[in-house]
Amino acid sequence: MSSHSESSLNDDPFENARQTMVEKHLRQRDIHDPRVLAAIKRIPREQFVPPGSQRFAYNDCALPIDCHQTISQPYTVAFMCAAAQLTGDETVLEIGTGSGYGAAVLSQLAREVHTVERIPELAEEATGRLQRLGYDNVHVYTDDGTLGLSQAAPFDAIIVTAAAEQLPAPYQQQLNEGGRIIIPLGSETTGQHMYRFTLHNGKLSEENLGAFVFVPLIGKFGHPSDRPE
Repeated sequence: MSSHSESSLNDDPFENARQTMVEKHLRQRDIHDPRVLAAIKRIPREQFVPPGSQRFAYNDCALPIDCHQTISQPYTVAFMCAAAQLTGDETVLEIGTGSGYGAAVLSQLAREVHTVERIPELAEEATGRLQRLGYDNVHVYTDDGTLGLSQAAPFDAIIVTAAAEQLPAPYQQQLNEGGRIIIPLGSETTGQHMYRFTLHNGKLSEENLGAFVFVPLIGKFGHPSDRPE
C-alpha cells in the first residue's frame, strides 16, 4: 500500500485544517471507520484542487476542477469508502477518477485500485499527480466507466462517483462473490440515493444508504454524453 511522503509533514501548513476537517466534518457526522479516518488524514487534498482553491481544500464541500468537473466533498468520499467495508486486501474499481483524490484515499484502504475516467485530460492529469505523490498502487484508465473494466476484473468493490438511473449490468458481471458496489441511483426529478449492492451466490442484495446529489454517470449504460452536466 502506498502513501504520501512523510518528509514534509512536520512543516505541512494544511495539517491542522486536515485534522479539524476529519474531526468536525467526518467523525461528528457518523464516519467511524478508523481506517477511513486515518486514510483521509494522510491524503493532502490541497494537492488535488487547483492552486487558487487550495485555501478551501478542507472545507466540507465539492470544489471545481478542470474540464467543468468537481472534486467530491470529503464527507461523500469518506462515506462511500466506509460503505465499501474495505479491509486492505481488496482489488477496487473506481468509476470517475476526476482529480484522483478518491483514488488516493482508496489506495490507503485496498491492495490495488483501478480507476476509470472518461475525460482524457483529467485522466492524464490524475495519472501524473498520483505518480508524483507516490500512490503507486493506483492505475488510471481512460474509457467509458459504465462498461466497468473487464481486463482487471473481478473486483472486490466497485465505487461509482456519478449517478445512474439503474445499475449498469457490467458491474455485477465484474464483481467477486461477496463484493460490494457503492453507487448513487436516481435522477434529478426522482431524487438520488446511495445504494450498496452485495453479491451473494450470484444474486445482488441492495441497501439504500440515504439521499445524496451527484452529477450524472455518462456512458453506454448511463446517461447520453450530450446530456448537460
